[in-house]
Amino acid sequence: MPTDFNPSCPLPLADHATVQLAHGGGGRLMQELIEGLFLPAFRADDGSALEEAPPHDSAVVEIGGSRVAFTTDSFTVSPLFFPGGDIGHLAVCGTVNDLAMAGAKPVGLSAAFILEEGLPMETLRRVVASMRRTAAEVGVPIVTGDTKVVDRGKGDGMFINTAGIGVVPDGVDISPARVTPGDAILLSGDLGRHGIAVMSVREGLSFEGVPKSDCASLAGLVGSLVDADPDIHCLRDLTRGGLAAALCEIAGHARVGIELREASIPVTEPVAGACELLGLDPLYVANEGRLVAFVPAEAAERILDVMRGHPAAPEPVIVGTATEDHPGTVELCSPLGGRRIVDLLSGEQMPRIC
Repeated sequence: MPTDFNPSCPLPLADHATVQLAHGGGGRLMQELIEGLFLPAFRADDGSALEEAPPHDSAVVEIGGSRVAFTTDSFTVSPLFFPGGDIGHLAVCGTVNDLAMAGAKPVGLSAAFILEEGLPMETLRRVVASMRRTAAEVGVPIVTGDTKVVDRGKGDGMFINTAGIGVVPDGVDISPARVTPGDAILLSGDLGRHGIAVMSVREGLSFEGVPKSDCASLAGLVGSLVDADPDIHCLRDLTRGGLAAALCEIAGHARVGIELREASIPVTEPVAGACELLGLDPLYVANEGRLVAFVPAEAAERILDVMRGHPAAPEPVIVGTATEDHPGTVELCSPLGGRRIVDLLSGEQMPRIC
């Protein structure tokens, strides 16, 4: 997912900032909330390596000689069911994907439910069955959990919190800190399906060829990539804030520039049409089954071939390059030679999509 909670250098948090303005994640105000409030409050005081690690989708710690990835996430999507998925399927895939972005093989998940009084039992059964089915498909057990019930009108049906642990194989070191000028940037498929699928149901919109969410586990894809070349520098799944937020965060923490080729970015006609109608930029629309990979330039075609052979990468392509120029900035290069800066939005285009 975009930056989760991990130690980093804090941004100042303005006294007038509010949690409401920072709603959702994937935007500049949420980044300020995390780096200006939570990180200074919870940062380790012992000078441990974790304190120096740039933010990533999972924290990696060494336990008994093994490197273990640990992540947690909460899911508040509205509606609970959408084309191509539901909150349960989303919770399992999202947590597994955060582990995969560190190169980890998932070992186990937790699942905690916050249920609103009056939620139909049939709805809960459908979500639980979906989680069980998805976990079985991925091959990772749900081993512990919790349930709480809140008063009617105070829970919006159902929220799910998950945590996951996984083991990072020897020789694998995937982190924004390893991004280097000259790295090729690979995208695993077309953008915007998940956000548009959720919005189409939520707002009762009818588009020709409404897309299904791309929500899917990326663990198998990452396993194939690591097997082919363990020297992958960085991976990031493109959830809240989409491709734009992921690249802005990586550029900032790795202190590299990023040049993104607009003509290479795949967006389907239904998604492009829906974005035009709604006034959205596909670069910022959330995905739940897409990743971006930073790899050495000499390995790019080999890794791209591996992607082409995997069902979780339906339209892989090289979309850009990391550069020494303009460190910390993402530039979008148009086919006509124009350039524009891609920056974090103040808030989020689409709240409550994951």
